[in-house]
Amino acid sequence: MIVILKKNPDREQLENLSNWLKSQGLSIHQSEGENSLVLGLVGDTADLDMELIRALDIVKDVKRVQEPYKNANRYFHPEDTVVSVGDTRIGGGYFQMIAGPCSVESPEQICEIARRVKAAGATLLRGGAFKPRTSPYAFQGLKAQGLELLLEAKKETGLPIVTEIMDLSQLDLFADVDVIQVGARNMQNFELLRQLGRTKQPILLKRGLANTLQELLMSAEYIMAGGNENIILCERGIRTFETATRNTLDLSAIPMLHKMTHLPVIVDPSHATGIAKLVKPMALAAAVCGADGLIIEVHNDPMHALCDGSQSLTPEQFDALADEVRAVLPFRCKSEF
Repeated sequence: MIVILKKNPDREQLENLSNWLKSQGLSIHQSEGENSLVLGLVGDTADLDMELIRALDIVKDVKRVQEPYKNANRYFHPEDTVVSVGDTRIGGGYFQMIAGPCSVESPEQICEIARRVKAAGATLLRGGAFKPRTSPYAFQGLKAQGLELLLEAKKETGLPIVTEIMDLSQLDLFADVDVIQVGARNMQNFELLRQLGRTKQPILLKRGLANTLQELLMSAEYIMAGGNENIILCERGIRTFETATRNTLDLSAIPMLHKMTHLPVIVDPSHATGIAKLVKPMALAAAVCGADGLIIEVHNDPMHALCDGSQSLTPEQFDALADEVRAVLPFRCKSEF
């Protein structure tokens, strides 16, 4: 249930209402917009008298929210959430490009790529230290050493780092990571999500291989229920019957998620297609569709990459892509159907 208050409500009446709602066993998520204040009520509201609340002088309207995700729901938070990563902001009109290799391979590799993508306009550096791979014989990442190399690249370039956590046992190692990524395979690792809800770091939450948008938002809800509201959603393609591409990029998810939630939405065209030549058209389409950012795989030598070289752009290709993305941003849209 949400309670929409009139503009500039009487503070004493608001406090009395809030105290009464809390006495009913409800928690309150408060969101202030330009013209109204919204109280999102989390808990069992089945026996709450809507008409009694609606009759109060400070109340403009009361609505029941049917969706099971409450904190992530746009009803609870009409204004876009802007996630801050240092001085970098994502969402609410702020568009960012995250770029870097699938896997951290060496100090020279990650630092060179970091310098190149920053020069092209990337504002965050991605790189895998722990790698979930389909084959147990494939390169699994440099693990803790990879995290150290990412931090060295950050020290050299100033770029905040984004990297994936695979297991709760790794959480202590991520203390200095700027944005913790939850990969598609861990989207419904609920115990991991609960623990990440107790952290202060922004979380980049990727949609699962075969998950609905509501399931993605329910995973975000796990994190938000723990107190961490700094979540960036990522559409990275879903598994369909099509085999020409690695996955099928669901561009309709962008405007749909903007309707459903206030959280920022970015797109990963690299994992979505698995083909380097398709990254640019899908990235441009995502930018025009209203995405709040892109996460792009870039490698200085894709032919010899230890992981996902076939979908990685060269630094030169990323430079060209960044220019084209900047050119289309003035024409982007955010559907509010």
